[in-house]
Amino acid sequence: MNHIAKDPLLKRIEIANWIILAILFVVSIIFTPLKFALGVLIGGFISILNFHWLGHSLRGLFNNLSGNVKGPVMVKYYIRLAITAIVLYFLIAYDTVNVIGLLIGLSVVVINIAVTLITALAKKNSTEEVS
Repeated sequence: MNHIAKDPLLKRIEIANWIILAILFVVSIIFTPLKFALGVLIGGFISILNFHWLGHSLRGLFNNLSGNVKGPVMVKYYIRLAITAIVLYFLIAYDTVNVIGLLIGLSVVVINIAVTLITALAKKNSTEEVS
C-alpha cells in the first residue's frame, strides 16, 4: 500500500483543532454551567472525530484508484452521517448537553480552518509585499 505523507498544513490543522477545543472548553468550564461546557467538549470531539474519519476515507480513496471507488466512499460517508445524527439526537433528546454549547463544539473544525486560512493568506500577502 502506497502511503501518502500528510501535508504540514494538515498536521497544523489537526493539532490546532485540539488546541481550539481545549481553549473553548476551559473558557466554558470557567464561565458557563457544566451542561454548556459538556456540550462544547462533546461537540468538539464529534467534530474532530468526523474530520479524522473523513481524512482516513479520502486517503483510502486516493490509495486505491482502481475499480469502483465512488460507491464505498459514499457508503462510508452516509454511515458516518447516520452515526453522527444518532449521537446528536440522543444528546439533545435526553437533554444531556446544552444545544448552544454543542453547536459551538461542533464548529471547532470550521473555526480552525477559517483561522488557518486567514493566517496563511496574511502571511502570503506580507511576504509578497516585502518582495
